[in-house]
Amino acid sequence: MALGAIQAKLTLSALVLILLAGCASVNPDQNIRRINDEAASFTGGNLALVRTQQERDERAKAAQTLLAQPLQQKDAVQLALVNSPSLQTLLAQGWAASASAAQAGRIGNPVFSFERMASGDGLELGRALSIGLLDILTLPARHSIAIRRIEQAQLRLTSDVVDQITRVRQGWVRAVAAQQTLKYAQQVYESAQASAELAKRMQAVGNFNRMTRAREQAFYADAATRLSTAQHQATASREELVRLLGLDEAQEQALKLPERLMDLPKQPLAPEAVATQATQSRLDIRLAQAALDDAAKAQGLNMVTSFTDIELEGRRNTGFDGAEGTRSTARGWEISVRLPIFDSGAMLRGAMNAQTLAAANLLESTMRSAGSNLRESYSAYRSAYDVARHYRDEIVPLRKVISEENQLRYNGMLISVFELLADARDQVSTVTAAIDAQQQFWLTDAAIQAAVIGRPSNPNLPVTPSTTSSVSSGGAGH
Repeated sequence: MALGAIQAKLTLSALVLILLAGCASVNPDQNIRRINDEAASFTGGNLALVRTQQERDERAKAAQTLLAQPLQQKDAVQLALVNSPSLQTLLAQGWAASASAAQAGRIGNPVFSFERMASGDGLELGRALSIGLLDILTLPARHSIAIRRIEQAQLRLTSDVVDQITRVRQGWVRAVAAQQTLKYAQQVYESAQASAELAKRMQAVGNFNRMTRAREQAFYADAATRLSTAQHQATASREELVRLLGLDEAQEQALKLPERLMDLPKQPLAPEAVATQATQSRLDIRLAQAALDDAAKAQGLNMVTSFTDIELEGRRNTGFDGAEGTRSTARGWEISVRLPIFDSGAMLRGAMNAQTLAAANLLESTMRSAGSNLRESYSAYRSAYDVARHYRDEIVPLRKVISEENQLRYNGMLISVFELLADARDQVSTVTAAIDAQQQFWLTDAAIQAAVIGRPSNPNLPVTPSTTSSVSSGGAGH
């Protein structure tokens, strides 16, 4: 009776623990719904893992619909969500990482062994069922660790998705801006070509000296170089966007971009609004906290498992005596303990201590850096907005006034055609600089959205435009 009661208790305990182990499971659809909730401003709730041909066909139709018209920035994000193999790779890898984390919280399968021993007229059959006793005893701790590692995997996946969508947003900005810049580089080239040809003819009839003609020719050569660079930049930016969107050859041919970037918003984001959005729910802080919790739990578990291992085995041996025709059965339990003689696990415990200490310091560093990163991102955003607005409201209108006045002076024969062409080139250069400033603003806009959610992103571009232009009267050097 006592042995039967013990067996019943062990069986009941095993069933309870197995049910507990089953809780550490992964549902990829639930994980993706969580990403859609936490990063709704990035995914729009449309992120999904494609697993069937029907789903692929539906998403191909959605991509075709988006490509039927000039692709705006928000449409580019949606196109990436339904079409990008890179995003699907991230989701599949995130599923695998979560499943691997959940597996660590499961009990190892029991081992069944069978032996047959014959000696003369005697026969003995042995049956044994063994399970790691320490696995069962530490299951609650391992289950808790598995839950935390699943949380880490989900947070990393959310961060990776935010990164990918931020790159799509910035890639779209670069592609459209490069297309705009190419258009104006073509205008400068055509103006310089006309000016060089006219200078050549003027020299031929003796109205220009060699120096003046060489100056116009040099500007024409420089304009040709800038045009070639702009052509490559437009191609490279477009191809970068094609890769980010995951377009195939047919889709690439159908891709049409708007002629210009979006207008600046009427007002920039207020610093108070940015600070309000950036709370303790930031991805970077939550990920660092989850890593610390995992390290602390794992350290506690390894304090036990690094010393020894225990295996419980139940045996049932049946013996047959052929000479006497008798049968006997022996039952019993066996416990195996690994003796920590050669390796006491000190190095493993030391490594776990170091990992916990590193995780604690990483959390502290992340929390200290979060505010600084956000302030830097907002400074870049606000500076880019002010510069772009200054070009829009001040520099470009002034250049337009100067151009109109020079046109009147040319009509009155007060300046030459060369000065008029030089002024037109200066005006185009100013517009190009304004495009650069507008591009920088939208790059920093995408970056600050990522920074607010806790995934700092640096557009790696200067705040001021790379091309500057004076608003003084054109043609002074010609």
